[in-house]
Amino acid sequence: MPKPKTDAAHGTAAAAQARYDQIAPLARQIRAALRAELNRLGFDLGSVPIGDPSAADYRLDRDPASGEHSLVGEWRDFQGQRQGKLVFHPDGSFYVEHDVIRTHPQDARWFVEAVHAWGRDTEIRAEPRLLAGHE
Repeated sequence: MPKPKTDAAHGTAAAAQARYDQIAPLARQIRAALRAELNRLGFDLGSVPIGDPSAADYRLDRDPASGEHSLVGEWRDFQGQRQGKLVFHPDGSFYVEHDVIRTHPQDARWFVEAVHAWGRDTEIRAEPRLLAGHE
């Protein structure tokens, strides 16, 4: 009799979904913080879309040192190119980044590569990642 197959991918997907369900409210707050940062920089509302956290592809990544699993999500465009990443650690800390790839709307000397947020639990900090642009 053949040995029954276990669906490890489904188990991992189910575990990732369960973990996302736990942090979904925080993920939405982080998205709002990234949007607020874009607004603070002077971008028109909606001119730089920030992905919906629920639309990201999630997986659990095991830390080899601690053995704990972090929830890692990626936003991808319609061509499969990564547009951003979300990482939620078991200790409550997180790091999220989303591509912007536009000239700073108020100062052409700067190019806004991305916005990113980090923190722990509900303490969220956000800022842009700037590169020197061309005048």
